[in-house]
Amino acid sequence: MPRRSQEDRSRATRAALEEAGRRLFAERGFAGTSAEDLVSAAGVTRGALHHHYGDKRGLFLVVLEQIENETTDEIESSIATVDPDNILGGMAVGLSVFLEICRRPAMLQIVLTDAPTVLGWSAWREFETAHSLGLITAQLERAREAGLIAEVPIPVLAQLLISALSEAALIVAHAEDPEVARGEAQEALMVLIGGIVRG
Repeated sequence: MPRRSQEDRSRATRAALEEAGRRLFAERGFAGTSAEDLVSAAGVTRGALHHHYGDKRGLFLVVLEQIENETTDEIESSIATVDPDNILGGMAVGLSVFLEICRRPAMLQIVLTDAPTVLGWSAWREFETAHSLGLITAQLERAREAGLIAEVPIPVLAQLLISALSEAALIVAHAEDPEVARGEAQEALMVLIGGIVRG
């Protein structure tokens, strides 16, 4: 049996650390997870963590990026199932999928709870801009081009909407009955969006 190459071993080490990071950060939070917890769960050495990610924070950032990319892809795929001319219908579907994703432990703990603190305010805003804010801005631009919403500053509107979305996600995630809360949150968000629709 041929020996694995160094690249294969490095890839396997990173995969083990990232899987352990996603699981432990979601279960215990960033502050509740030590570097020793991570390397022990991954079955690797402390040196491997430092070599590939620098430290615990570096691993957290990689896991965060993965979750955000997966979330964006999932929402975009759901919007793509709607008739392209039905822009508001696409927004409604995207909202529904987003609120469902936010019930997942990894999304709630890693993205919504820990990321703003771990990254710091400025870096968190930049991260949002590159991910969820970019998706919202694109949808609002489409709506404006179609004449569905007023001529307003889209970047400001997108930032206000993402704040409302984040709050809705936390309401759903912490509700006694998440399914009822999700329906109520989606209804309220659509009222907000409806308020900027022409006619």
